[in-house]
Amino acid sequence: MPSKPIPGSSGEVLTCLPSAYVPHAATGLLHLPRFLAKAKYVKQHGALPASYAKNYKRGMDRFLCLHLGIDPAAVEQIVFESASDAEIDVRLQALLPADRRVAKWNREYVQKGMTPSGREFLKEALTNMGCADRVEQIISVVDLMEFDEGRIE
Repeated sequence: MPSKPIPGSSGEVLTCLPSAYVPHAATGLLHLPRFLAKAKYVKQHGALPASYAKNYKRGMDRFLCLHLGIDPAAVEQIVFESASDAEIDVRLQALLPADRRVAKWNREYVQKGMTPSGREFLKEALTNMGCADRVEQIISVVDLMEFDEGRIE
């Protein structure tokens, strides 16, 4: 039977975040729903758990914003100042470039961690989670997020 993460091995897990594989409805961009959900969590609770705070507006959030040529703080500001998801979408449309290169981003996003150094990172993370046996199944950083949050068994 394949191993499961040791509870707490990666810190607190937010199962309320959307799947990393679900695209943003208005733009088609992967990861954007997660970034928005983390910003909403911060707006509501004041902060993210430490396990998520370390990569908030960094990590994949920053990679997405670099791809789009925007500042992660601008996305957070939109979430903090908006009263609804519809308002967030309208304000994001104004912030984001016309050419979002969605297919390019989505392809690169799901392949993060597939380089030799990325594979080493995944192996170390999975080992720390007590799941070294899953290295051949958890093949990307996106898979690792899904696995950690219980969407990959």
